[in-house]
Amino acid sequence: MISPVLPSYARAPLSFVKGEGSWMIEADGRRFLDFGSGIAVMALGHGHPALVDALKAQADKLWHTSNLYTVPEQVALAERLVEHTFADTVFFCNSGTEAAELAIKMARKYWHESGQPERSTILTFDGAFHGRSMAAISAAGSEKLTKGFGPLLEGFEHLPFGDHDALRAAAAQPHVGAIMVEPVQGESGIRPLPDQCLKGLRDLCDEHGLLLILDEIQCGMGRTGRLFAHEWAGIAPDIMLVAKGIGGGYPLGALLATEGAAKGMTAGTHGSTYGGNPLGCAVGAAVMDEVTREGFLDEVNRKAGLLRQKLEGLVAAHPEVFDEVRGAGLMIGVKCKVTNTDMVQAGYEAEVLTVPGGDNVIRVLPALTISEDEIAEGVARLDAAASALERQGAPA
Repeated sequence: MISPVLPSYARAPLSFVKGEGSWMIEADGRRFLDFGSGIAVMALGHGHPALVDALKAQADKLWHTSNLYTVPEQVALAERLVEHTFADTVFFCNSGTEAAELAIKMARKYWHESGQPERSTILTFDGAFHGRSMAAISAAGSEKLTKGFGPLLEGFEHLPFGDHDALRAAAAQPHVGAIMVEPVQGESGIRPLPDQCLKGLRDLCDEHGLLLILDEIQCGMGRTGRLFAHEWAGIAPDIMLVAKGIGGGYPLGALLATEGAAKGMTAGTHGSTYGGNPLGCAVGAAVMDEVTREGFLDEVNRKAGLLRQKLEGLVAAHPEVFDEVRGAGLMIGVKCKVTNTDMVQAGYEAEVLTVPGGDNVIRVLPALTISEDEIAEGVARLDAAASALERQGAPA
């Protein structure tokens, strides 16, 4: 018989009942060091007092009104995002997938309003992940995401990752209107786009009049040591997708855009019943206050250097288990020689949580608030997990 919960996930046999900072407590009392942060969602860890206080205070006042009315908490969060980013305007939704849907609609509406509706094609890249709606899987195009769900939506052209000649040729086509890319690919195994490539994308878009759409759902909100990853390259997009860390565990997503890119999105062109509700925006504002606090990102970068150093040592100590470390900030991928899911499972036994990714990588995505002692403890537990695999013969 089918389970009451649709069996669309391959779940680990773990049931967590409480979270404390960088720790998660299983129903049987075991304490796990959380190096996954709910797939980069728990940016400030579990039970952060500022977020708890913001949620409780708002819950005592008002939960939901709908977007038929002005939502003061939504305005306040939008103002914070506009203040600290390239954006002129923000639309709030509930997830990264929903932000991706709007980005695709916004780009096409832009060209329709510009009198060139034929410029509807969006260029995307192998290894991309923009969510699991029909538009998002069509944009990514990989068989893993799309098999069995055809026919897919038209209007996307998929390019090899890192093929500059193919990109330049594709961008010059008259039916192309936008490029959509993750500054750091997450699901495909933590593949950062070099700064010079991001700069090149911006220049290419400017040359051909294209919109640049950046997906910072996983790599944004301080994850790479800047508020958003593209800032390292000194460029700005026209449209940006944000989710995961922005809600610190509360389901919240956002699309940020320039006034020009958003010119077609007038009243009635898009909407969301729950998007930008008072609860979510109150929590999001508390997250923004913490992440933009003076010195916060400096600490993220310092701890990222420490974690990177310790993980490099881990790889050197277990050459039969690990291959390399890559990534940016506290968004790190450790490529394995053993099967990555075996390493994740061994981590469960050692009571440390990581996240599997593409290219046989385990993702290490700790809370931005993790302490030095917790970094050392987490890596020590990964060391114990790798040693256990070595004793088992490190099955590949």
